[in-house]
Amino acid sequence: MNNPVKEKSYSLAIQIVELVKEVRKSHNEYDLTKQLLRSGTSIAANIEEGDGAFSDKDFHYKFSIAYKEAKETHFWIRLLKDTNYIKDDKANELLSQLTEILKLLGAILKTMRNKKI
Repeated sequence: MNNPVKEKSYSLAIQIVELVKEVRKSHNEYDLTKQLLRSGTSIAANIEEGDGAFSDKDFHYKFSIAYKEAKETHFWIRLLKDTNYIKDDKANELLSQLTEILKLLGAILKTMRNKKI
């Protein structure tokens, strides 16, 4: 089954892992990248958990966490970009993907709120 938010968040998680490896190698930076790695991979992990939820309430909870983690990841990427750890083009590509994921998660959460879980 085709699940765009699941696929996009997993693809982003892979890119985040690769980016963290690159920044750690080139800049020997571990504090900021630790935060990015945690939040950037947590998006897909929470979507995966939510996809297997046993109730609408659990589904909503996991997707809400995924949304918050996406917002946090957006912050870390902007910070790494603005402090010259990552190049503008790479950051903008990731930020664009995050914006798309946030829109999808927002629409899913809105639908769940309208169901009055």
